[in-house]
Amino acid sequence: MTRPYLVEKLRNIGIIAHIDAGKTTVSERLLFYTGISHKIGEVHEGEAVMDWMDQEKERGITITSAATTLFWRDHQINLIDTPGHIDFTAEVQRSLRVLDGAVVVFDGVAGVEPQSETVWRQADRYKIPRVCFINKLDRMGASFENSLQSIYDKLTPYAVPVQLSMGEEDKFQGVIDLFEMKAVYFEGDKGEKVVLKDIPAEFKEKAETYRQKLVEKIAGEDHILVEKFLEKKEITVQELKNALRKGCLEYKLVPVFCGSALKNKGVQPVLDAIVDYLPSPVDLPPVDGTDMKTGKAITRKPDDKEPFSALVFKVASDPYVGTLTYFRIYSGVLNKGSYVLNSTTGEQERISRILRMHANSRQELDVLYTGEIGATVGLKNTGTGNTLCDKDNPIVLEKIVFPEPVIGIRVEPKTTADQEKLIVSLRKLSDEDPTFRIKEDQETGETIISGMGELHLDIIADRLRREFKVDANYGRPQVAYKETILGEAEAEGKYVRQSGGKGQYGHVWLRVEPKERGTGFEFVDEIKGGIIPKEFIPAVQKGIKEAADKGVLAGYPFVDVKVTLYDGSFHEVDSSEFAFKIAGSMAFQSAVKRAKTVLLEPIMKTEIVSPEDFFGQVISDLNSRRGKILETKERVGMKVIDSQVPLAEMFGYATGLRSLTEGRATFTMEFDHYGKVPENIAREIMEGKRK
Repeated sequence: MTRPYLVEKLRNIGIIAHIDAGKTTVSERLLFYTGISHKIGEVHEGEAVMDWMDQEKERGITITSAATTLFWRDHQINLIDTPGHIDFTAEVQRSLRVLDGAVVVFDGVAGVEPQSETVWRQADRYKIPRVCFINKLDRMGASFENSLQSIYDKLTPYAVPVQLSMGEEDKFQGVIDLFEMKAVYFEGDKGEKVVLKDIPAEFKEKAETYRQKLVEKIAGEDHILVEKFLEKKEITVQELKNALRKGCLEYKLVPVFCGSALKNKGVQPVLDAIVDYLPSPVDLPPVDGTDMKTGKAITRKPDDKEPFSALVFKVASDPYVGTLTYFRIYSGVLNKGSYVLNSTTGEQERISRILRMHANSRQELDVLYTGEIGATVGLKNTGTGNTLCDKDNPIVLEKIVFPEPVIGIRVEPKTTADQEKLIVSLRKLSDEDPTFRIKEDQETGETIISGMGELHLDIIADRLRREFKVDANYGRPQVAYKETILGEAEAEGKYVRQSGGKGQYGHVWLRVEPKERGTGFEFVDEIKGGIIPKEFIPAVQKGIKEAADKGVLAGYPFVDVKVTLYDGSFHEVDSSEFAFKIAGSMAFQSAVKRAKTVLLEPIMKTEIVSPEDFFGQVISDLNSRRGKILETKERVGMKVIDSQVPLAEMFGYATGLRSLTEGRATFTMEFDHYGKVPENIAREIMEGKRK
């Protein structure tokens, strides 16, 4: 059986962007214009084909990356639509690992946003050629030039606009093709008719300036064209396009397109760009791997005749077919019914079915070829990042690295009958999602689940209820408070018990003093002349440590304290390790109470990007959350606020910030240091009034 499309005519493409830049809207247009969908599904109506999960439809955001296949100009395009929210960054990471090219979508009003930078850097890491699409140029405040400038400033100096917008906001009519020097209009009900006309007089001069820059930039990457350019010879459109493709594949040039996907303007040229400038599997270097037996580096060429090798990049639970395993074939051919080796685990797996995915619907196939993306059902022990290969020619491909989770909550089943079901369901979800972790607390027997943020855990809880029919109770996200002292103090600890026969005697003097933040707990032994025998010193230290771990204010562990044992006495007969341990514990508690004990809390470094209109509200909200503003900057019509805010005040902040700013502001946060809790709040925590 021969392959329907040559490997040169194959494109594996991802659509990546900041949340709300319009990735899914662009994907829906691509499906419509290539004839895969017969009507356009809108995200805001919950009808998008690529956002098929209930949670995605309700929230209007992409949570899981969806794969589909389109055909354009006799090319097969495998497309993955990825999420833009920081909580689902793993979905972007795993998709980029198996893709050859990317379309990066920008909001024409906001330009480059924080998550656009994150996904751009992820694409840099995998050296992925990309084209840019500045979307939403019909929106109030849209500016092609400002967005382009933000790409130059923040992402790359190699961006080269190949189109120009004709008008902006409500005057946006179409685009100017700078190669052909024609105005491009999108007519018909759904913009399906692409019509070329002469450039209107008002845009002529600007178009000539941009065309000159385009020729200069592209010619600069090709020595033959440089000579032609310097000699002022004519450079043909085809020569320019060929040089742009070459520059794009080497990450030296990034073509920039523009339009409005929602208004059906400018999408077909993006399809042309995918075919014209982004790589097929054969345009890229062979894939690297390790020989399972010798540990040496080996490669596989993108060729059907090479031994089979594929990387699993996603595992998903499907209510109808069970576990779906998504993979990308790097070399060779995969036939239905064949056996393959999972070189990561060393086990064999049988490929009973081969599926081509269209979001959540499936097409059955008998064979898949090099460069294709597909899925299979019923693999027993294959997880994300595993390699599937020919059992006679084993290879292990490079794994996918995922970030660590940052927030945890306790979860318990509502009934004992749900206990087993809960653990099984959580395991399935953690198999699917490498950034979701489960931990059993040995001391309390509680289950703690961790993820990338509150939204992430919220979606997990929703899926447990709907897909797995498990009802559970969830704790509140926990803050790890600590205790410390501000001053120095000394105290005596004396433990004497006399009750007929052998008694107990332990006697110590301790000095406590504060240490610098983040330096931890320190014990110093200054006993001289054997006033306390050496064998009892470890017992004193153990007693102090146990008391420090339990805390004295609100039961949180002590940090950044130096404890010095400098005096004491002992009894020849009655002294014991137990007595000295108790004496150490008593002396420590007594000393820290005199040395002014305070509570410490984690402080988070937070960056908020907000439109100027909401700057005042965001600042006053931060002040009400005990935030400390460090600096405010301008960023392409936005205000950037760098601040430090206690973690305890940041739960639910995503929702709060959205409602304050009409959903237009974004924020990122990471742990910075521990700081003192104000006295009124510390009192509430100690009295148990504050959770």
